[in-house]
Amino acid sequence: MIPPRIKYRKKILYILDQRDIPFRISYFKAKKVDDVTKAIKEMMVRGAPLIGDTAALGYLIGIDNIISKKLINKKDIIKEIVSNSLKLKSSRPTAVSLFKNTERVHLKAMEFLSGCDNKLTTKDISELRKTVLKEASDILEEDRISTLNIAENGIKLLKKNSRVITYCNTGALATYGIGTALGIITEGYKKGIINFVYACETRPYLQGARLTAWELLKNKIPSMLICDNMAGWIMKTEKIDAVIIGADRIALNGDTANKIGSYSLSLLAQKHKIPFYVAAPTDTFDIEIKDGTQIKIEERSSDEVTHIKERPIAHKDIKARHPAFDVVPAGFITAIITEKGIINRPDYKKVKKNLL
Repeated sequence: MIPPRIKYRKKILYILDQRDIPFRISYFKAKKVDDVTKAIKEMMVRGAPLIGDTAALGYLIGIDNIISKKLINKKDIIKEIVSNSLKLKSSRPTAVSLFKNTERVHLKAMEFLSGCDNKLTTKDISELRKTVLKEASDILEEDRISTLNIAENGIKLLKKNSRVITYCNTGALATYGIGTALGIITEGYKKGIINFVYACETRPYLQGARLTAWELLKNKIPSMLICDNMAGWIMKTEKIDAVIIGADRIALNGDTANKIGSYSLSLLAQKHKIPFYVAAPTDTFDIEIKDGTQIKIEERSSDEVTHIKERPIAHKDIKARHPAFDVVPAGFITAIITEKGIINRPDYKKVKKNLL
């Protein structure tokens, strides 16, 4: 069984430190908003939906801190929650759920405060916390339900006894539910639709090797781990029925930002005439962005390329590029699978229709 990814208990957010998996299970205790942003920045928590979920609960931690500081002046409280909101949204730049969920709880808090006097009563503060807690809880529950619906929709695209390739980690470890792409795989295996999985290691952070392979093992799904540069040869020499990946941000035309290496995988799938599927909740779509050229790509430390678990694998003077994401053009995507349905051969019109 996959352990809980986030747990809110007695004004502390326990965050499963995914940097330690598969070697041990440990939780980071976040008691302040700064702790939550640290957990997101430093990849203790990852996966677009789960980052958004964590941010929502991080905002609640901020309300708990306001109560601890005994702030009652509305102006001071607004200043504090605005600052917290900006901190959370600045923790990583690409995954859109982070921004949407933070803004969602923030707007609820501001809406409540608009009806309060300049000095809040104890009851007002309590109601503010309840408002934020409810919104954050709703976000988590929506994530859980959406992953089940994504799996149900995704299975419809696959034939019995399918062999698939997946990339990065898109399972329970990336969401509050069963996962997106890996959720389809997990449910597909249970129902006899999928019978074998190749998990790409996903350099440089090795989410596939450390996390996806571990989830597949935990769920007793027949699988093998492959290096990223083996994918093309596996497609050529093995019977592969589909490639299924997740997404961190999807533009209005269907261009999809996902973990670096997804673009290469889409080219290989196209060359070998293998369906290429993207699984993501509708919350992953950014309707403010027309196409993939407008998606901001996070550039992370070169140390994550030249080191593994803080151990060097290259000369100390070597510098490396590390764009953490790339963009798969909509034209390379066979279908985007959401909780609302399937967008075959995505484009502007089809995406808009699905989002309505």
